[in-house]
Amino acid sequence: MTPDLTQLATDVLEAARARGVMIATAESCTGGLIIGALTEIAGSSDVVDRGFITYSNAAKMDMLGVKAATLDAYGAVSEPVAREMAEGALAHSAATLTLSVTGIAGPGGSDHKPEGRVCFGLAQEGRETTVETVEFGALGRTAVRQATVAHALQTALNALTT
Repeated sequence: MTPDLTQLATDVLEAARARGVMIATAESCTGGLIIGALTEIAGSSDVVDRGFITYSNAAKMDMLGVKAATLDAYGAVSEPVAREMAEGALAHSAATLTLSVTGIAGPGGSDHKPEGRVCFGLAQEGRETTVETVEFGALGRTAVRQATVAHALQTALNALTT
């Protein structure tokens, strides 16, 4: 893990600890890298509940309750799916804050859904779920995944400190 990600993960854990928040992730394109960044830090078990690695559509439906109709209507890489992933992780865990990511890490993509497009979701107990799409561009698979981890951790930190 890069020093910047290590510090960012540490900051997220400290902010969660200070607010009594438990965290879970629902990850597709990152394959567990976000929860991995958090659990790389010793002592993280007091604020990290679990990570859902839901790479396939079947896993998104089975583990998180993402609706087949949502996947059919919008595709896996979409804000509606990111929303259902984040809310599903909240419903299927002891977490009070969840992060979701679904995207096209590459190589490849299409004109409609280009490489580097990632949809993020953040759900918190008692608050409205937020979603956003970030276009990282065709940076290459590893760089897109690392940028996604950094953005997700920063999103969590912002939610925990505002």
